[in-house]
Amino acid sequence: MARHTVIVEPGTPPERLDRYLARRLRDLCSRTQLQRWIADGRVLGDGRPIAARATVRPGMTLTVEVPPPAPMTGVTADPAVSLDILFEDAALIVVNKPAGLVVHPGAGHATGTLVHGLLAHTQQLSSVAGPAKPGLVHRLDKDTSGVMVVAKDDATHRALAAQFADRTVRRTYIAVVRGRLAQGRGVINAPLGRHPKDRQRVAVQPSGQGREAITRYRVLARGPGMTLVELTPQTGRTHQLRVHLAHLGHPIIGDPTYGGRPQPAGVARQLLHAAKLGFVHPLTGESVEFTAPWPEAFSSRPFLPSGKGHVILAD
Repeated sequence: MARHTVIVEPGTPPERLDRYLARRLRDLCSRTQLQRWIADGRVLGDGRPIAARATVRPGMTLTVEVPPPAPMTGVTADPAVSLDILFEDAALIVVNKPAGLVVHPGAGHATGTLVHGLLAHTQQLSSVAGPAKPGLVHRLDKDTSGVMVVAKDDATHRALAAQFADRTVRRTYIAVVRGRLAQGRGVINAPLGRHPKDRQRVAVQPSGQGREAITRYRVLARGPGMTLVELTPQTGRTHQLRVHLAHLGHPIIGDPTYGGRPQPAGVARQLLHAAKLGFVHPLTGESVEFTAPWPEAFSSRPFLPSGKGHVILAD
């Protein structure tokens, strides 16, 4: 078991322990992983267990015990889960996840997830996210399709996670929403948190509450009763794009939770797609970008008719 010692430097302003250590140890672990270690008593402040919300002050000695990687137990390979691999090298895999595929095992999804398919493809996956989520640096909702990056080793995982935390990862989504967006582009800045009555849902919170959430959007085209939009999230909150668009009064068509009822006839999926993902490759230091082709659902009738006079391209 490795042990790391961090001495809080003179002049350091007061800050939460987990935030401070996540920044100091960004090459070692993610903030989520660090919070698990704190909860397990593996982080000491001046020799005593310390809480994640504790405030660090100059001169404090923080000791972090890093447990060995957890074995990949309980999750087995499933070759029946096919992978659409866009890119792969010694450090990472970039996949185009189809709509309807759950990313990792959980309640009601013990088999048949993306993780099961990844394990059938390779056993070389990072352990940072835990034994049930090997390789997973981020995730997409079950009914969202598109680009995902998967880490093959812990160093790559931590480097990618740091880029997500620093908001330097470039993410572009496309969606078909209800109604006609009047403005050609805009910014949705509305904090998010758990819904007060339904813990499975997310809701916009009053000013000063919730977590910061910012989404930029640009209209690509307009059809009868719907708009095709490009979305660029500046933050990465759970269900952010879906909740923000519903809050704007233009929910994503096909969204079973935030899209409202009834859904248009023939819509078999949520019309949200992660089209592009860009980041700095942890091994080469080069800026890379990967694109997932638009699904058929976005270009076929009746969702976004392509005949003359049906679609008006945005300025």
